[in-house]
Amino acid sequence: MSDIDRIMRRAPVIPVLVIEDAAHAVPIAEALVAGGLPVLEVTLRTPAALDVIKAMRQVPGAIVGAGTVLSPADLDAALAAGAEFIVSPGLTEVLGKAAVASGIPFLPGTANAGDIMLGLDLGLTRFKFFPAEASGGIAALKAIAAPFGMARFCPTGGITQASAPDWLALDAVLCVGGSWLVPHWLPDPVAIEAAARAAAALKV
Repeated sequence: MSDIDRIMRRAPVIPVLVIEDAAHAVPIAEALVAGGLPVLEVTLRTPAALDVIKAMRQVPGAIVGAGTVLSPADLDAALAAGAEFIVSPGLTEVLGKAAVASGIPFLPGTANAGDIMLGLDLGLTRFKFFPAEASGGIAALKAIAAPFGMARFCPTGGITQASAPDWLALDAVLCVGGSWLVPHWLPDPVAIEAAARAAAALKV
């Protein structure tokens, strides 16, 4: 079992986090971990993201990764911030080779068979299916995954607490990415922990 496989199997949902203020990092991470979701994807979409990763790494039990990694420069920044895994919205040969060479667990975005074949050429078998709903939903992933029995996925994009069980029922799916757990406005740790508990109760 690869490191990224272990990470994907830790919980049924990986929270996808867009955090504007690093001061919110620790309370959010503590609430998610307490609710049973230890794997946290901090997207590199805000100026605070790298500081958020550094802060969340201090929370016991948290496994903190960087999302929206687009280039080797983003990869280097994420590594310097202490990211324990990285996630990208797509896959290029340049980023893929850099990520593989770094040794960090890597979950590249895929949306079609060509993306998956590029990943397989790089020795990768674990992928993000993104954007999941906009790319055709469950029917699309079933069709795309069928020729690739060795591949497993984390669908992300448009998935909700209500729809997550249908995705998790697929043999090719190990977990889903969820942005519904933490609102973009002022976070409420009590509400976040409750949402995390509900998500963690889904199929593992």
